[in-house]
Amino acid sequence: MFAYRNSNRTKATGAVLAAVLLVGGATACESGRKDGTGKAAAGQGAGKGAVEVVPAAYLEKVKAKSEELTSLRYSMTGTAEGAQFSGDVSMRIKPSLAMSMKMGTSGEGGQKAEIRLVDEAMFIGAEGKWIKFDMKSLDPAMAEKLNSAGGTANKGGENPGDRAGELLKAKDLKYVGEETIDGVKTKHLSGTVTLDDLRAALASSAPDAKKRQEQSVTALEAQGVKNLTLDMWIDESDHTKQVRTRGEAAKGPVDTTIKFLDYNQPVDVAAPPADQVVDLAEMMKGAAEDQG
Repeated sequence: MFAYRNSNRTKATGAVLAAVLLVGGATACESGRKDGTGKAAAGQGAGKGAVEVVPAAYLEKVKAKSEELTSLRYSMTGTAEGAQFSGDVSMRIKPSLAMSMKMGTSGEGGQKAEIRLVDEAMFIGAEGKWIKFDMKSLDPAMAEKLNSAGGTANKGGENPGDRAGELLKAKDLKYVGEETIDGVKTKHLSGTVTLDDLRAALASSAPDAKKRQEQSVTALEAQGVKNLTLDMWIDESDHTKQVRTRGEAAKGPVDTTIKFLDYNQPVDVAAPPADQVVDLAEMMKGAAEDQG
């Protein structure tokens, strides 16, 4: 009974976790010259007569703005472990956490799946079949594994303030120049960080951010990534418009580009239709009764 009830939903769960784990560790240019103050050296994208840009100052503004976020939406594309993926995420941070993450992989055997987080319950599904994980009733170890895989149990998912804090640790941090992304004027910053640099960034992180970043570092270690190249494009409102992270993993390059579509706009996430959902707690209870 247990195996029959769960065969299709197990496949759906595998699809979504495969998609999510492809991105889980891929949270990420060349060396630039700078003087002892951390300011961009003359000629690095500024041009004659341009106002001098201090990269660190812009990153600090991004971190400050990120603390004020109530919601965000972003898209992601990239390559990890030899597979191409894409996704769209809508997340409400305040007054209560909710998220929808739609992921897909391309090529032979490509899959599509979605994770939703609503009222402290995680729904994982594909093709109209969902499994519900009530985070409050799960074994703590299992809940933590789901949190790490989905990146949803803490505020922010992909938080631009985290990336800014990491880029601040780059010894070759530089201002590349002004660029336009999807019609938005931005300032492009770039730098390279090691995993030791990322660990050092944890010391000055708030508790929620520290947990997110620790999970990111752990995932990168598992993939064999040692260095990351980070590029950030910051708009005139001190919000991140785009982030690109690149590195070399044991199974090939990781290269992720995230575009932030909007901030602090209404985000509503609903639970899937009840007739498409199987509750994990109920499944386990049913299995126990069958065995009894």
